[in-house]
Amino acid sequence: MSKIAHPHDRFLKLLLSDPERAAHLLRERLPVEISALLSDELPELVGGSFVDQELQEYLTDRLFRVKTVHGQETFLYALIDHKSYPDRFVAWQLLRYMVRTLEQWERENPEYSRLPPVVPLVVYHGADTWYIPNNFLALVDAPTGWRPYLLDFQFSLFDLGHIEDHKLSKQPYLRAWLLAAKYATRDGKQLEIKDFFVEVLTEVPADDFMIIMRYVVETYRQYGEMDIREIIRRVRPEEEEKMMSQFAQSVIENTNPKWAQMVWQKGEQVGEKKGEKNEASKILTRQLQRRFGTVPDWANEKIAKADLPSLEDWSLRIFDAQSLDDVFADKE
Repeated sequence: MSKIAHPHDRFLKLLLSDPERAAHLLRERLPVEISALLSDELPELVGGSFVDQELQEYLTDRLFRVKTVHGQETFLYALIDHKSYPDRFVAWQLLRYMVRTLEQWERENPEYSRLPPVVPLVVYHGADTWYIPNNFLALVDAPTGWRPYLLDFQFSLFDLGHIEDHKLSKQPYLRAWLLAAKYATRDGKQLEIKDFFVEVLTEVPADDFMIIMRYVVETYRQYGEMDIREIIRRVRPEEEEKMMSQFAQSVIENTNPKWAQMVWQKGEQVGEKKGEKNEASKILTRQLQRRFGTVPDWANEKIAKADLPSLEDWSLRIFDAQSLDDVFADKE
């Protein structure tokens, strides 16, 4: 996976791994015929991914189990496309992943009499405008008269580039995440939206701010060190030096060597490694609590003794892990 794709994958999984953010996005972007029948319960994130390994550089997915107002079990499948251009075969990929979802459900419910619905949603934040038809049959080469007898389905599309910035979401904290994702692939517009970006960032919690700014450092090619400092200073000035020193080691030196040199020359490397590890430990612990509830002592002990690469690896595993053991399991 390329260096630029990895931040997209991590950020978009984080975006949709929070039940409240996911609930707002799904309700706002699914057809009203569907969203109007969803219960008020928060969606349950189903662990795992159905995306083929060779496509993980370009696609991220999240599967949610929800209930309708009538108590019917339903699955909402979100496929996030972070290529720079639309994929004309996305409907084919959706079909395969939806079938895998139902196959997994069938294994868990062998006595079923009817299948649950799986509703697909494509979230796209590439630079090019989406122009691909949003139905499966558009991919099939068949005579027109055959169409009533062939498999077909439609998917909802949320093209971030097609939505005005202030209309990305009615929820301010979700709007900040979506705005960051939208302009990560639009280099020429990044400096133009800086003031509005600052405005929406003032409405996000501290943890969200840290995650969003790390993503910006990793993906916004038009933002230099002074731009990042300006944004942090205008939103959370008390966090400026702490955040910049953390970015310097774990992010900047891997994506922008010029930044790293500038930061090192200012002598800000003192205590960075220790401070970054402490922050990573705190974030991982909060993620585990949100996903699995109370964190047992054995897990807290592993976190306390771990090095920074292990902490970051475990933070990524949370998205697909079924249990705490899956998060901390040693790789073969």
